[in-house]
Amino acid sequence: MAGVGHYVPERILTNADFEKMLDTTDEWIVSRTGMRERHIARDDETTSDMGLAAARMALERAGLAASEIPCVIVATVTPDYPFPATASVLAAKLGIAGAAAFDIEIACSGFIYGLTVAASLIRAGVYRRVLLVGAEKLSSITNYDDRGTAVLFGDGAGAAVLEASDEECFLSSHLGSDGSDQSLLLIPSGGTVEPLTAEGIATKRNKMVMKGREVFRFAVTKMIDATDTVLAKANLTRSDIAYVIPHQANRRIIDAAAKMLDVLIDKVIITVDRFGNTSSASIPIALSETYGAGKLRDGDVIVFVGFGGGLSWGAVAWKWSA
Repeated sequence: MAGVGHYVPERILTNADFEKMLDTTDEWIVSRTGMRERHIARDDETTSDMGLAAARMALERAGLAASEIPCVIVATVTPDYPFPATASVLAAKLGIAGAAAFDIEIACSGFIYGLTVAASLIRAGVYRRVLLVGAEKLSSITNYDDRGTAVLFGDGAGAAVLEASDEECFLSSHLGSDGSDQSLLLIPSGGTVEPLTAEGIATKRNKMVMKGREVFRFAVTKMIDATDTVLAKANLTRSDIAYVIPHQANRRIIDAAAKMLDVLIDKVIITVDRFGNTSSASIPIALSETYGAGKLRDGDVIVFVGFGGGLSWGAVAWKWSA
């Protein structure tokens, strides 16, 4: 990765704020999620706006101009529009209208899917560089009357510039999805199954619905399986891991997976306490923060692992090149 960057909105929604909004407490939220605050975008702040800020940081750190980027990929479930692709909008805002641009919509697994696609395009010689962005305005699809989900989600964006290199950094990938039971995590209304109506908006069927217990069990199992799978594909062991950067969905999920993987918690990057669940943005935000803190060393093996709606899951083993 030539450069990484991130952006979160200025407004912070704390657990104390939720105590005024819902029948909940700071202690309840922290004990069940590990979250203390999350950032919320302004009403006039779009997904592409946040992606733009993250992309500019990544480009600056890479020492590249936007004009040197031939392909833009955006992972998001909260696009600016149903179409055109948010990647197309973002490319235009970067001043590179005409570049290849497309979105990936696989919820919280989006950055991992995008990393696999971007690295594959580069390895195949299709593009020398790809700008990959995970950006979400989850506040726009969160039901703030639902105590079970309202406290979980935040807004933000993370970005990575990938480019061709003589050193092999993309070590392995594992992706999966099971759409057998959409009811576990979905937005019921707004698609062709249930077109959006005034009644649907009034009853908030255009907001996220989740069965928390089922998703929790699924998440822990898939994070462990996906991590072991990419390590095996790369001929690595758990002891080779320098850092695990997981999707930041819930501190209890992260802790349970780390314990079962026998990975020291010091090797697990955790930002969920400050940003909440930012879906496809959570992993690149955590990566950018880790880089900014000077923690990454040349040759470090990083495992990116996550899960999300679909239900979907995935992991990538990556060797950091300074």
